[in-house]
Amino acid sequence: MGDIADEAGAAHVPVMLDRIVDLLSPALSAPGAVLVDGTLGLGGHAHALLAANPGARLVGIDRDTTALDRSRRRLAAFADRTEFVHAEYDAVPRVLDDLGIAEAQAVLLDLGVSSPQLDEAERGFAYSYDAPLDMRMDRTQERTAFDVVNTYPAAALTRILREYGEERFAGRIAQAIVRERAAAPLDSTRRLADLVRDAIPAATRRTGGHPAKRAFQALRIEVNAELGILERTLPAAVDRLAVGGRIAVLSYHSLEDRMTKRALAALATDTTPPDLPVPLPDRSPELRLLTRGAELPGDDENERNPRAASARLRAAERVRRP
Repeated sequence: MGDIADEAGAAHVPVMLDRIVDLLSPALSAPGAVLVDGTLGLGGHAHALLAANPGARLVGIDRDTTALDRSRRRLAAFADRTEFVHAEYDAVPRVLDDLGIAEAQAVLLDLGVSSPQLDEAERGFAYSYDAPLDMRMDRTQERTAFDVVNTYPAAALTRILREYGEERFAGRIAQAIVRERAAAPLDSTRRLADLVRDAIPAATRRTGGHPAKRAFQALRIEVNAELGILERTLPAAVDRLAVGGRIAVLSYHSLEDRMTKRALAALATDTTPPDLPVPLPDRSPELRLLTRGAELPGDDENERNPRAASARLRAAERVRRP
């Protein structure tokens, strides 16, 4: 995810590519080392990591079957050391069990929505195209943005817009949605984007990008249960890391980054009771943080790819087994 795509759909440099390769390659240098990319997307990060580590194996997971097809073609040169799996990324333990893999040497999670999903109008992710309200990353699932917008009560819509979109005018937008759908179901991205714009005070619309940006983000997170999946994935993925193994997480939303920060920091803390004179070996940290806080893309990258601007990168290394 986070790939830049040109008009033909060819992937270019993914977000913070060089830094991801620097962080994960030390764990992938040994022959047979396993890289789990839980959000494979177009395979940009995976391609660079496989090229930099000729002995590494890839387990590429994605909920989007279109992304899997594209990454399979892109990574054809590494076919003898790649596995592709259609699954949510919280299925990492099951996927590894099915492949007979006990531990992974590296795990990568590049969260959010990929450029092809945004750029293909019919997917319904973007407010800049008129398309059916869909927003499913996994098109085999049933729930769509149409279902959320047309069936959720106003209170639930308000909560989603406020929590997931950090939308100041969540209540006004939710009430406008409920009024509009009473006349006819809301079925297109254009109608929803126009409704959101009209529900926001005119003075506020003049700054901060497209007025529907936050609402569309919130609906996408709800449709795809992104935060619940991440909450389950982080401890499960870390649990399958070998000693010396590394995990890197790219977030694009403050809630994702906060969740990642808490999960990694909790395991990077010595939990010896403070009244004991020496640290207890079985209470010492399981992880060592590899990033000081969240690392951000550089100005050059943000200029090349505006979608990178909200990225936050955190990484850690397993130093002991519990």
